[in-house]
Amino acid sequence: MNAQPKPKPTKGFPLPSSLRVIPGTERAQAAYPYHIQFSEADDNRFWFYNSMHFPEPMSAFDMVTAEAAYCALGAANTRVHCLPTTLGIDHRIINGRVYIGGNAVTDPAEIARRTEEFQKRAFYYYENWERLYAQWREKMLKLIQDAQALPKPTLPELEPLENVHAGRGVASNHYLLDIYQKTLEGYFRMWHHHFEFLLLGYGAYLTFFAFCKKAFPEITDQTIARMVAGIEAEIFRPDDELRRLARRAVELGVDGKFKEGVPAEVIIESLRQSGPPGEQWLKELQAARDPWFNINVGDGFYHYHRAWNDDLSMPFAGLPDYMRRVRAGESLERPIERLKAERAQLIAEYRELLSTDDERAAYDQMITLAHRVFPYVEGHKFYCEHWYTNLFFNKIREFGALLAQHKFFPDAEDVFHLTHYELEAAIIDLMTAWSNGSEPRGPAHWPKIVAERRAALEEWAKHETPPALGPVPDVIDDPAIVMLWGITRESLDNWLAASGGEDTNEVKGFAASSGVAEGPARVVKSVEEISRVQKGDILVCQVTNPTWAPIFQKIAAAVSDIGGSMSHAAIVAREYGLPAVVGTGNATARIKDGQRIRVDGGRGIVTILEQDA
Repeated sequence: MNAQPKPKPTKGFPLPSSLRVIPGTERAQAAYPYHIQFSEADDNRFWFYNSMHFPEPMSAFDMVTAEAAYCALGAANTRVHCLPTTLGIDHRIINGRVYIGGNAVTDPAEIARRTEEFQKRAFYYYENWERLYAQWREKMLKLIQDAQALPKPTLPELEPLENVHAGRGVASNHYLLDIYQKTLEGYFRMWHHHFEFLLLGYGAYLTFFAFCKKAFPEITDQTIARMVAGIEAEIFRPDDELRRLARRAVELGVDGKFKEGVPAEVIIESLRQSGPPGEQWLKELQAARDPWFNINVGDGFYHYHRAWNDDLSMPFAGLPDYMRRVRAGESLERPIERLKAERAQLIAEYRELLSTDDERAAYDQMITLAHRVFPYVEGHKFYCEHWYTNLFFNKIREFGALLAQHKFFPDAEDVFHLTHYELEAAIIDLMTAWSNGSEPRGPAHWPKIVAERRAALEEWAKHETPPALGPVPDVIDDPAIVMLWGITRESLDNWLAASGGEDTNEVKGFAASSGVAEGPARVVKSVEEISRVQKGDILVCQVTNPTWAPIFQKIAAAVSDIGGSMSHAAIVAREYGLPAVVGTGNATARIKDGQRIRVDGGRGIVTILEQDA
């Protein structure tokens, strides 16, 4: 009797069920809502670690960012614009790490039905883009104004007499719940605005991308990306303002006040005492701060990613080197005109290769649309992830301060160790105790839990997590997953090869921005480590951020674990003319801090030149 051949093992990553909650942190893991915990059914699906947006373990409250974002993204994809081949994105969390998985549409009949709906919905947006985008800006500014207008939550000892005489009929404790619910509702609403245009922007670019790949088989992803480079978007304005302030300091003769390592408040006080030139510079600083310093030092998804306006140390750290370059006669401008000239030349050259008028007409229509919609892909971040999200977290801090005042926990920042569901319960506890004249139960309940969750976050941060989980999908059609995260079959194959222990000195990823650079690797795994970056270093990180622009003047190149050709890391690198390779999957694990490496941004290859740091 012939032996039956053994079935080939399914090619894939570790199954979700193989991951274990780190011992001692089980209660902290259980704090996350039931619907984002992994289950046995999740073993049948592909997941990847979203280190682009959530590179560090998430605290209990910060998880609201993923919850609100994926709720809104799914609605935009699935119900509003009806993208033909993809629905929304599911997310799960383990050991504070956020994994996501797309929901593909594979049935041809359903794709056809959704395509018909997509054309009626998305094409209307494309045809009326400028009007609808102007309307979007007004909606976002109104939402920001509403958030700014929310009163500070307070509880007086007695209801103010004027409220009684006015017959208001509602006591102050009710407004705690009212303010909190409006704060939370505004945040969920913001994420719906965030995704109103975003996937359409990616879709327009992806359509042009697919056309180019078919019409010009030898064209590289990076060449297509360069056809939309040289954009003007609000996310670049904060760094533009910082460069302007550096030039003005030199012109006013106060640049000597700015020295590395000197606290911002010390510099500001020195400028106040330096007469009219210093006063003039401070006046211009104030003009720049509103609104352009409403930008976070990270991507805005963690409560401790504070805005420049909350902590001036980040922007002030970038000023001395900008001033040095001004004194040396160097230009501080982004090479935007050069990028525009390059893109015009590329567009014209490839257009000449097309053989028919119909092809040229389609090409013209698609690249024109890509240029119209693409500024939103970066511009929305300033209003959403930065300005509004910072307002949101600062309002939660006010609730933290109120609860800390009533001994719920020692510090206002401890509020972020509660889920947003638990925070509402704590607020109602305080409201009830105030109304009854009794002591709240929170002071006996929360301190131990807060300490336990803080310890869990510290423990989770010590452990690595797999870049992906589950079986590798045959096809990845979600435009966001491909263009933003850089998850393709090719990139997954590279990740699998690396996880198999291939003995090689090369790390492969997406060719994000052309150029070759060599230098010491500076491995940065959190915002707090940015200060370690020195002149000439090559930044190796899980993901870069547009708000890190002040350090782009120092680095020779950038390498990231996650990201596609349209990720923020890739876009920013191209806009600043910096060689970059993104979507490597494991560069921060493969490359040691201090190792000398070479980055070939045109080929998407990072070479480790020395094995010892």
